[in-house]
Amino acid sequence: MLRLIRFACRAAAALLGAMGLSAALAAAPQPWTLPQPQVLQSHGIRVGGWLQQGITFNSRNPADGYNGPIATNDWDGEYQLNQLWLYLSRPTNTGGCGWDWGGHIDLVYGTDWRYGVNYGLEDRINGAGQSYGLVIPQAYLEVAYNHLTIRGGHFAGILGYEVVPAVLNPFYSHSYAMSYTEPLLVTGLMADYQLTEQWLVQAGFHRGWMMWEDINNALDFMGGLRYTSLSKHTSLAYAVSVGPQDPGGEHNRFASSLVWKQKFTERFDYILQHNLGFEERTSADGRQAEWYGINQYFLYSLNPKWTAGIRMEWLRDVHGTRVWGLGNMPWAAGRAWDGGTPGATSFAGDFYALTAGLQWRPLPNWLVRPEVRWDWYDGPRDPVNSEFPFNAGNSRDQTTFAMDVILTY
Repeated sequence: MLRLIRFACRAAAALLGAMGLSAALAAAPQPWTLPQPQVLQSHGIRVGGWLQQGITFNSRNPADGYNGPIATNDWDGEYQLNQLWLYLSRPTNTGGCGWDWGGHIDLVYGTDWRYGVNYGLEDRINGAGQSYGLVIPQAYLEVAYNHLTIRGGHFAGILGYEVVPAVLNPFYSHSYAMSYTEPLLVTGLMADYQLTEQWLVQAGFHRGWMMWEDINNALDFMGGLRYTSLSKHTSLAYAVSVGPQDPGGEHNRFASSLVWKQKFTERFDYILQHNLGFEERTSADGRQAEWYGINQYFLYSLNPKWTAGIRMEWLRDVHGTRVWGLGNMPWAAGRAWDGGTPGATSFAGDFYALTAGLQWRPLPNWLVRPEVRWDWYDGPRDPVNSEFPFNAGNSRDQTTFAMDVILTY
Protein backbone atom coordinates (compact mmCIF):
# COMPACT_ATOMS: atom_id res chain seq x y z
CA MET A 1 0.00 0.00 0.00
CA LEU A 2 2.89 2.37 0.76
CA ARG A 3 4.29 1.72 -2.70
CA LEU A 4 0.87 2.61 -4.11
CA ILE A 5 0.75 5.96 -2.34
CA ARG A 6 4.33 6.80 -3.35
CA PHE A 7 3.52 5.98 -6.94
CA ALA A 8 0.37 8.12 -6.82
CA CYS A 9 2.29 11.03 -5.32
CA ARG A 10 5.03 10.83 -7.99
CA ALA A 11 2.46 10.53 -10.75
CA ALA A 12 0.53 13.52 -9.43
CA ALA A 13 3.67 15.63 -9.14
CA ALA A 14 4.78 14.66 -12.66
CA LEU A 15 1.34 15.45 -14.04
CA LEU A 16 1.31 18.87 -12.42
CA GLY A 17 4.77 19.63 -13.75
CA ALA A 18 3.81 18.54 -17.26
CA MET A 19 0.73 20.75 -17.18
CA GLY A 20 2.75 23.71 -15.95
CA LEU A 21 0.28 24.36 -13.15
CA SER A 22 2.92 25.27 -10.57
CA ALA A 23 3.87 28.39 -12.49
CA ALA A 24 0.22 29.35 -12.80
CA LEU A 25 -0.51 29.22 -9.07
CA ALA A 26 0.24 32.90 -8.63
CA ALA A 27 -2.64 33.66 -10.97
CA ALA A 28 -5.01 31.14 -9.39
CA PRO A 29 -8.52 32.48 -8.74
CA GLN A 30 -9.69 33.23 -5.23
CA PRO A 31 -12.29 30.96 -3.56
CA TRP A 32 -15.89 31.79 -4.34
CA THR A 33 -18.21 32.50 -1.41
CA LEU A 34 -21.94 32.87 -1.02
CA PRO A 35 -23.27 36.40 -1.48
CA GLN A 36 -23.23 38.02 1.97
CA PRO A 37 -26.50 39.80 2.82
CA GLN A 38 -25.93 43.43 3.83
CA VAL A 39 -27.94 42.99 7.03
CA LEU A 40 -25.55 40.24 8.16
CA GLN A 41 -22.41 42.07 7.02
CA SER A 42 -23.41 45.13 9.03
CA HIS A 43 -23.28 42.98 12.18
CA GLY A 44 -20.08 41.12 11.25
CA ILE A 45 -21.90 37.86 10.51
CA ARG A 46 -20.66 35.58 7.74
CA VAL A 47 -22.65 32.84 5.99
CA GLY A 48 -20.96 29.89 4.26
CA GLY A 49 -20.68 26.13 4.09
CA TRP A 50 -19.83 23.17 1.89
CA LEU A 51 -21.15 20.07 0.15
CA GLN A 52 -19.39 16.78 0.88
CA GLN A 53 -20.22 13.62 -1.06
CA GLY A 54 -18.38 10.33 -1.52
CA ILE A 55 -18.40 6.59 -2.10
CA THR A 56 -16.60 3.62 -0.50
CA PHE A 57 -15.88 0.14 -1.86
CA ASN A 58 -15.12 -2.80 0.43
CA SER A 59 -12.87 -5.60 -0.79
CA ARG A 60 -14.89 -8.09 1.28
CA ASN A 61 -18.18 -7.15 -0.41
CA PRO A 62 -20.03 -7.64 2.93
CA ALA A 63 -23.46 -9.20 2.71
CA ASP A 64 -25.01 -6.62 5.04
CA GLY A 65 -23.69 -3.73 2.95
CA TYR A 66 -21.81 -2.06 5.83
CA ASN A 67 -18.11 -1.38 6.32
CA GLY A 68 -18.14 -2.55 9.92
CA PRO A 69 -17.34 0.04 12.61
CA ILE A 70 -15.94 2.59 10.12
CA ALA A 71 -18.00 5.68 10.87
CA THR A 72 -19.79 8.02 8.42
CA ASN A 73 -18.52 6.42 5.16
CA ASP A 74 -19.99 3.12 6.33
CA TRP A 75 -22.00 2.10 3.25
CA ASP A 76 -20.35 -0.30 0.80
CA GLY A 77 -20.66 0.66 -2.86
CA GLU A 78 -23.33 3.33 -2.33
CA TYR A 79 -23.20 7.05 -3.00
CA GLN A 80 -23.38 9.16 0.15
CA LEU A 81 -24.16 12.83 0.45
CA ASN A 82 -22.44 13.11 3.80
CA GLN A 83 -22.71 16.80 4.61
CA LEU A 84 -24.69 19.64 3.05
CA TRP A 85 -23.50 22.26 5.53
CA LEU A 86 -24.62 25.85 6.11
CA TYR A 87 -23.31 28.07 8.89
CA LEU A 88 -23.73 31.60 10.21
CA SER A 89 -20.84 32.83 12.30
CA ARG A 90 -19.72 35.92 14.15
CA PRO A 91 -16.45 35.14 15.95
CA THR A 92 -15.45 37.34 18.86
CA ASN A 93 -12.26 39.38 18.65
CA THR A 94 -11.30 41.85 21.35
CA GLY A 95 -7.68 42.20 20.26
CA GLY A 96 -6.84 41.55 23.90
CA CYS A 97 -8.71 44.61 25.15
CA GLY A 98 -12.39 45.41 25.61
CA TRP A 99 -15.69 43.63 25.01
CA ASP A 100 -17.10 41.75 22.04
CA TRP A 101 -19.98 39.39 21.35
CA GLY A 102 -20.51 36.61 18.84
CA GLY A 103 -22.14 33.33 18.05
CA HIS A 104 -22.37 30.44 15.64
CA ILE A 105 -25.02 28.12 14.21
CA ASP A 106 -24.70 25.11 11.88
CA LEU A 107 -27.39 23.34 9.87
CA VAL A 108 -26.36 20.05 8.22
CA TYR A 109 -28.27 17.61 6.02
CA GLY A 110 -26.92 14.25 4.87
CA THR A 111 -26.04 10.71 5.89
CA ASP A 112 -23.69 11.97 8.62
CA TRP A 113 -26.77 12.89 10.64
CA ARG A 114 -26.84 9.34 11.99
CA TYR A 115 -23.56 9.99 13.81
CA GLY A 116 -24.56 13.46 15.03
CA VAL A 117 -27.77 12.66 16.91
CA ASN A 118 -28.06 14.50 20.23
CA TYR A 119 -30.56 13.15 22.72
CA GLY A 120 -33.58 15.42 22.94
CA LEU A 121 -32.83 17.29 19.70
CA GLU A 122 -32.13 15.42 16.43
CA ASP A 123 -33.97 12.33 17.63
CA ARG A 124 -37.08 14.54 17.72
CA ILE A 125 -36.39 16.26 14.39
CA ASN A 126 -35.79 13.03 12.45
CA GLY A 127 -37.53 9.68 12.36
CA ALA A 128 -35.99 6.29 13.16
CA GLY A 129 -34.53 4.42 10.21
CA GLN A 130 -33.87 7.43 7.95
CA SER A 131 -30.85 7.30 5.69
CA TYR A 132 -30.73 11.09 5.40
CA GLY A 133 -31.58 13.64 8.06
CA LEU A 134 -30.98 17.06 9.59
CA VAL A 135 -28.64 17.87 12.49
CA ILE A 136 -27.60 21.05 14.29
CA PRO A 137 -23.96 20.45 15.30
CA GLN A 138 -23.55 23.86 16.92
CA ALA A 139 -25.81 26.67 18.13
CA TYR A 140 -24.17 28.95 20.68
CA LEU A 141 -23.60 32.52 21.77
CA GLU A 142 -20.37 33.84 23.21
CA VAL A 143 -19.11 36.95 24.95
CA ALA A 144 -15.50 38.04 25.24
CA TYR A 145 -13.70 40.46 27.55
CA ASN A 146 -9.99 41.12 27.14
CA HIS A 147 -8.45 37.60 27.09
CA LEU A 148 -11.55 35.74 28.37
CA THR A 149 -14.20 34.16 26.10
CA ILE A 150 -17.33 32.44 27.47
CA ARG A 151 -19.40 30.24 25.16
CA GLY A 152 -22.88 28.97 26.04
CA GLY A 153 -25.20 26.64 24.15
CA HIS A 154 -24.52 23.65 21.91
CA PHE A 155 -20.95 23.33 20.64
CA ALA A 156 -18.10 20.98 19.70
CA GLY A 157 -16.07 19.24 22.38
CA ILE A 158 -12.37 20.01 22.82
CA LEU A 159 -10.94 16.46 22.82
CA GLY A 160 -9.01 14.90 19.96
CA TYR A 161 -7.67 15.98 16.57
CA GLU A 162 -10.37 15.07 14.04
CA VAL A 163 -13.61 17.06 14.08
CA VAL A 164 -17.15 16.93 12.70
CA PRO A 165 -16.72 19.51 9.86
CA ALA A 166 -15.39 17.53 6.88
CA VAL A 167 -13.26 20.38 5.52
CA LEU A 168 -11.02 20.39 8.62
CA ASN A 169 -9.93 16.73 8.42
CA PRO A 170 -7.14 15.22 6.29
CA PHE A 171 -9.09 12.06 5.29
CA TYR A 172 -12.59 11.07 4.22
CA SER A 173 -12.86 8.26 6.78
CA HIS A 174 -12.56 8.86 10.52
CA SER A 175 -10.45 7.32 13.25
CA TYR A 176 -11.87 4.96 15.85
CA ALA A 177 -10.76 7.46 18.49
CA MET A 178 -13.02 10.19 17.11
CA SER A 179 -15.91 7.88 16.33
CA TYR A 180 -16.12 6.05 19.65
CA THR A 181 -14.00 7.56 22.45
CA GLU A 182 -14.58 11.35 22.39
CA PRO A 183 -17.56 13.63 23.22
CA LEU A 184 -17.90 15.28 19.82
CA LEU A 185 -20.87 17.55 20.57
CA VAL A 186 -22.02 18.83 23.95
CA THR A 187 -24.46 21.34 25.45
CA GLY A 188 -23.28 23.59 28.26
CA LEU A 189 -20.91 26.43 29.10
CA MET A 190 -17.20 26.75 28.27
CA ALA A 191 -14.66 29.44 29.17
CA ASP A 192 -11.38 30.04 27.31
CA TYR A 193 -8.72 32.20 28.93
CA GLN A 194 -5.58 33.24 27.07
CA LEU A 195 -2.99 33.24 29.85
CA THR A 196 -0.17 34.32 27.54
CA GLU A 197 0.47 34.34 23.82
CA GLN A 198 1.50 30.68 24.17
CA TRP A 199 -0.85 29.26 26.83
CA LEU A 200 -4.63 28.82 26.73
CA VAL A 201 -6.69 27.27 29.54
CA GLN A 202 -10.24 25.95 29.01
CA ALA A 203 -12.85 24.89 31.58
CA GLY A 204 -16.60 24.40 31.73
CA PHE A 205 -19.46 21.98 32.12
CA HIS A 206 -21.85 20.14 29.82
CA ARG A 207 -24.92 17.90 29.99
CA GLY A 208 -23.31 14.76 28.60
CA TRP A 209 -21.94 13.16 25.42
CA MET A 210 -24.18 13.99 22.46
CA MET A 211 -26.97 15.28 24.71
CA TRP A 212 -29.23 18.29 24.25
CA GLU A 213 -31.29 17.12 27.20
CA ASP A 214 -29.47 15.40 30.05
CA ILE A 215 -30.60 11.85 30.86
CA ASN A 216 -29.42 12.29 34.47
CA ASN A 217 -29.07 15.14 36.95
CA ALA A 218 -25.27 15.29 36.88
CA LEU A 219 -23.22 17.89 35.00
CA ASP A 220 -20.00 16.80 33.29
CA PHE A 221 -16.74 18.71 33.59
CA MET A 222 -14.73 19.50 30.46
CA GLY A 223 -11.40 21.28 30.53
CA GLY A 224 -8.01 21.50 28.93
CA LEU A 225 -4.68 23.23 28.57
CA ARG A 226 -3.11 24.20 25.23
CA TYR A 227 0.40 25.36 24.40
CA THR A 228 1.41 26.93 21.07
CA SER A 229 4.97 27.96 20.34
CA LEU A 230 5.74 31.50 19.24
CA SER A 231 6.73 30.18 15.82
CA LYS A 232 3.35 28.37 15.57
CA HIS A 233 5.25 25.24 14.51
CA THR A 234 4.56 23.32 17.74
CA SER A 235 1.37 22.84 19.73
CA LEU A 236 0.41 20.55 22.59
CA ALA A 237 -3.16 20.16 23.87
CA TYR A 238 -4.48 18.08 26.76
CA ALA A 239 -8.23 17.83 27.40
CA VAL A 240 -10.54 15.79 29.65
CA SER A 241 -14.25 15.15 30.06
CA VAL A 242 -15.58 13.66 33.31
CA GLY A 243 -19.13 12.69 34.25
CA PRO A 244 -21.73 9.88 34.19
CA GLN A 245 -23.58 9.07 30.96
CA ASP A 246 -26.11 6.51 32.26
CA PRO A 247 -29.70 7.44 33.26
CA GLY A 248 -29.03 6.77 36.94
CA GLY A 249 -25.85 8.85 36.99
CA GLU A 250 -23.99 6.02 38.71
CA HIS A 251 -21.23 5.13 36.22
CA ASN A 252 -18.72 7.95 36.02
CA ARG A 253 -16.93 8.18 32.65
CA PHE A 254 -13.47 9.73 32.23
CA ALA A 255 -12.07 10.46 28.77
CA SER A 256 -8.89 12.30 27.85
CA SER A 257 -6.80 13.16 24.81
CA LEU A 258 -3.29 14.47 24.33
CA VAL A 259 -2.54 15.94 20.88
CA TRP A 260 0.91 17.02 19.73
CA LYS A 261 1.19 18.87 16.40
CA GLN A 262 4.61 19.56 14.91
CA LYS A 263 5.50 21.31 11.67
CA PHE A 264 8.96 19.91 10.97
CA THR A 265 9.31 21.74 7.64
CA GLU A 266 7.13 24.01 5.56
CA ARG A 267 5.85 20.87 3.83
CA PHE A 268 5.84 18.17 6.50
CA ASP A 269 3.38 18.09 9.43
CA TYR A 270 3.22 15.39 12.09
CA ILE A 271 0.39 14.81 14.58
CA LEU A 272 0.47 12.39 17.51
CA GLN A 273 -2.68 11.69 19.53
CA HIS A 274 -3.12 9.59 22.67
CA ASN A 275 -6.55 8.73 24.09
CA LEU A 276 -7.33 7.19 27.48
CA GLY A 277 -10.68 6.51 29.10
CA PHE A 278 -12.50 4.45 31.66
CA GLU A 279 -16.05 4.08 32.99
CA GLU A 280 -17.09 2.75 36.36
CA ARG A 281 -18.93 -0.60 36.59
CA THR A 282 -19.77 -0.91 32.88
CA SER A 283 -17.79 -3.99 31.80
CA ALA A 284 -19.58 -7.29 31.31
CA ASP A 285 -18.48 -8.47 34.77
CA GLY A 286 -19.50 -5.21 36.43
CA ARG A 287 -15.99 -3.85 36.85
CA GLN A 288 -14.46 -0.67 35.47
CA ALA A 289 -14.20 -0.61 31.68
CA GLU A 290 -11.09 0.82 30.05
CA TRP A 291 -9.87 1.89 26.61
CA TYR A 292 -6.78 3.60 25.20
CA GLY A 293 -4.98 4.13 21.92
CA ILE A 294 -2.54 6.07 19.75
CA ASN A 295 -3.03 7.84 16.41
CA GLN A 296 -0.28 9.16 14.16
CA TYR A 297 -0.69 11.42 11.13
CA PHE A 298 1.99 12.14 8.53
CA LEU A 299 1.03 14.94 6.12
CA TYR A 300 3.32 16.08 3.32
CA SER A 301 2.53 18.96 0.97
CA LEU A 302 3.77 18.12 -2.52
CA ASN A 303 2.78 21.58 -3.77
CA PRO A 304 -0.09 24.02 -3.10
CA LYS A 305 -2.57 21.70 -4.82
CA TRP A 306 -1.50 18.22 -3.67
CA THR A 307 -0.96 16.78 -0.19
CA ALA A 308 -0.18 13.16 0.67
CA GLY A 309 -1.12 11.70 4.04
CA ILE A 310 -0.86 8.57 6.16
CA ARG A 311 -2.81 7.80 9.33
CA MET A 312 -1.81 4.93 11.62
CA GLU A 313 -4.10 3.98 14.51
CA TRP A 314 -4.23 1.49 17.34
CA LEU A 315 -7.18 1.39 19.74
CA ARG A 316 -7.53 -1.14 22.54
CA ASP A 317 -11.13 -1.55 23.71
CA VAL A 318 -10.21 -3.62 26.74
CA HIS A 319 -13.73 -4.65 27.79
CA GLY A 320 -15.62 -4.15 24.53
CA THR A 321 -17.59 -1.12 25.70
CA ARG A 322 -16.66 1.50 23.07
CA VAL A 323 -16.62 0.10 19.51
CA TRP A 324 -20.23 -0.85 19.12
CA GLY A 325 -23.33 0.40 17.38
CA LEU A 326 -24.13 3.58 15.49
CA GLY A 327 -21.69 6.20 16.69
CA ASN A 328 -21.88 4.54 20.11
CA MET A 329 -25.04 6.52 20.96
CA PRO A 330 -27.96 4.31 22.08
CA TRP A 331 -30.60 6.80 20.87
CA ALA A 332 -29.07 7.21 17.41
CA ALA A 333 -31.17 5.95 14.53
CA GLY A 334 -30.81 5.14 10.84
CA ARG A 335 -29.13 2.67 8.53
CA ALA A 336 -25.72 1.60 9.82
CA TRP A 337 -23.56 -1.19 11.19
CA ASP A 338 -24.98 -2.48 14.46
CA GLY A 339 -22.22 -3.51 16.85
CA GLY A 340 -24.66 -4.71 19.47
CA THR A 341 -24.84 -4.02 23.19
CA PRO A 342 -21.75 -2.88 25.16
CA GLY A 343 -20.28 -5.64 27.26
CA ALA A 344 -22.41 -8.24 25.52
CA THR A 345 -22.15 -8.29 21.73
CA SER A 346 -19.26 -5.86 21.37
CA PHE A 347 -15.58 -6.60 20.72
CA ALA A 348 -13.05 -6.71 23.54
CA GLY A 349 -9.77 -6.46 21.66
CA ASP A 350 -7.39 -4.33 19.62
CA PHE A 351 -8.40 -2.39 16.52
CA TYR A 352 -5.73 -1.36 13.99
CA ALA A 353 -6.19 0.92 10.98
CA LEU A 354 -3.76 2.14 8.32
CA THR A 355 -5.00 4.82 5.93
CA ALA A 356 -3.14 6.36 2.98
CA GLY A 357 -4.64 9.15 0.94
CA LEU A 358 -4.25 12.25 -1.18
CA GLN A 359 -5.78 15.72 -1.03
CA TRP A 360 -6.13 17.46 -4.37
CA ARG A 361 -7.36 21.03 -4.83
CA PRO A 362 -7.90 21.47 -8.59
CA LEU A 363 -9.64 24.81 -7.89
CA PRO A 364 -9.87 26.91 -4.72
CA ASN A 365 -13.41 25.73 -3.90
CA TRP A 366 -12.88 22.04 -4.67
CA LEU A 367 -11.21 19.33 -2.59
CA VAL A 368 -10.87 15.70 -3.76
CA ARG A 369 -9.67 13.05 -1.27
CA PRO A 370 -9.07 9.47 -2.46
CA GLU A 371 -7.87 6.96 0.13
CA VAL A 372 -7.17 3.30 0.75
CA ARG A 373 -7.67 1.92 4.27
CA TRP A 374 -6.88 -1.41 5.92
CA ASP A 375 -8.60 -2.37 9.20
CA TRP A 376 -7.74 -5.35 11.38
CA TYR A 377 -9.19 -6.62 14.67
CA ASP A 378 -7.12 -8.70 17.11
CA GLY A 379 -9.41 -10.21 19.72
CA PRO A 380 -12.09 -12.81 20.41
CA ARG A 381 -15.43 -13.10 18.68
CA ASP A 382 -18.28 -11.34 20.37
CA PRO A 383 -19.63 -13.50 23.24
CA VAL A 384 -23.26 -13.59 22.07
CA ASN A 385 -23.30 -14.06 18.28
CA SER A 386 -19.73 -15.37 17.87
CA GLU A 387 -18.98 -12.77 15.20
CA PHE A 388 -16.07 -10.55 14.16
CA PRO A 389 -16.48 -6.80 13.44
CA PHE A 390 -16.04 -6.94 9.65
CA ASN A 391 -17.69 -8.55 6.62
CA ALA A 392 -21.08 -9.05 8.27
CA GLY A 393 -19.42 -10.75 11.24
CA ASN A 394 -17.24 -13.15 9.25
CA SER A 395 -13.81 -11.45 9.10
CA ARG A 396 -11.12 -9.98 11.28
CA ASP A 397 -9.99 -7.52 8.63
CA GLN A 398 -11.04 -5.58 5.54
CA THR A 399 -9.66 -3.17 2.95
CA THR A 400 -11.69 -0.21 1.73
CA PHE A 401 -11.17 2.17 -1.19
CA ALA A 402 -12.94 5.50 -0.83
CA MET A 403 -13.09 9.00 -2.24
CA ASP A 404 -15.04 12.11 -1.36
CA VAL A 405 -15.42 15.44 -3.14
CA ILE A 406 -16.00 18.69 -1.24
CA LEU A 407 -17.29 21.95 -2.69
CA THR A 408 -16.96 24.95 -0.37
CA TYR A 409 -19.03 28.11 -0.68
